[in-house]
Amino acid sequence: MQARLYHVAITGLGVVSPLGSGASTLWEGLLAGCRGLTSLTKFDPTGLRNQKAGQVNDWQFDPAEYGLQQAPDEATQFLLAAAHEAVADAGLDDRLHPGAEPVAQAGAVLGTNFGGAASWESYINGVLVGRPSPTAFEQFSFHEALSLLSSSFALSGPCSQLSMACASGTAAIGYGAELIRTGQAELVLVGGYDALAPSILSGLSLLRTMTDDDLYPFSANRSGTLFGEGAGVLVLENLQRAHQRRVRCYGEVLGAWQNNNAYHLTAPDAGGAGMARALRGALQVAGIAPEDLDHINAHGTGTEYHDVAETEAIKAVLGPAAYDITVVSIKGAISHLMGAAGAVEGVVTALALFHQMVPPTTNYGDPDPACDLDYVTTGARRQPIKHAASLSAGIGGDNACVVLGRLI
Repeated sequence: MQARLYHVAITGLGVVSPLGSGASTLWEGLLAGCRGLTSLTKFDPTGLRNQKAGQVNDWQFDPAEYGLQQAPDEATQFLLAAAHEAVADAGLDDRLHPGAEPVAQAGAVLGTNFGGAASWESYINGVLVGRPSPTAFEQFSFHEALSLLSSSFALSGPCSQLSMACASGTAAIGYGAELIRTGQAELVLVGGYDALAPSILSGLSLLRTMTDDDLYPFSANRSGTLFGEGAGVLVLENLQRAHQRRVRCYGEVLGAWQNNNAYHLTAPDAGGAGMARALRGALQVAGIAPEDLDHINAHGTGTEYHDVAETEAIKAVLGPAAYDITVVSIKGAISHLMGAAGAVEGVVTALALFHQMVPPTTNYGDPDPACDLDYVTTGARRQPIKHAASLSAGIGGDNACVVLGRLI
């Protein structure tokens, strides 16, 4: 007997980004063409290829609000704050909060690149001077954020932590949607998070993915990406349950796919074949013909080879229809948020679908003949969007894609 499959609605959104806290703050900033890249002040950036980053400024966090006695690692703080906004946005803050009765059908799927990297550095520094901190040791583990999220929001359903490099946030959305689609959960918080730390940027600088200039997505003068921090969380919910609660739905998760290039640590494979398979697979699961896709929130890192490969991947899947859709990268506005990137981009894709509006590719430079799609380079654009995709790729060859649909 075939198992029943359920529809998956997006009912809540939450963001912490270099443009500020709040999904609406991010959205309005993107539409206005604002940029959140500034000189690093969190730590000494001497020796890095670039001293600019997407830093979260003026950050404040009250641990008591989440039932905690002390503040966790800053990356986890970003996650909890984004989750708090998303839960409230979904009208669930009366059910999902510290001390509430655990909800067996509510779970979480998170993605991160580096977990509590700042706490790891603090622990190592303590070891070097003979005073290792048990608290720092606890806070740098990858499971710590998931544990605190579950306890703070009374989630006792299926909970998972993913680490698929820069595809992590998008993969988390897809996996969370699958839990609802197959009836394993009725509600899932999905998202990604990461925070800047010296060890992170030192490693990325050594890999030379970081530009020594600026971030120009899909442009001829691109020379690499810049990194940032933050978190994005979406509340996914059984669509029937959402209708019963009479809550706003930003859209529906129709399909998802993930894979690996099995090719190279940092370079994309020829023609973006891995990204093409991820996009094609997500469309097939969604039951959407390639020519029926209206919009793609692209990975768009501004690196020399990736932007061409992603453009080629889109054209390989959509054919001539690739020239009829909008393709945008928001990294020129907020930088590359690492494990949070795909989740925040998923939030923006849902908002584009809901508002029928596409933000621009901020900081687009000179046109590149090899990147010849419609990247929305001259300001926000109102556009009918029925189906949209968010596509992500990561170091190690990981690719992930989700396809969203409009609910009318």
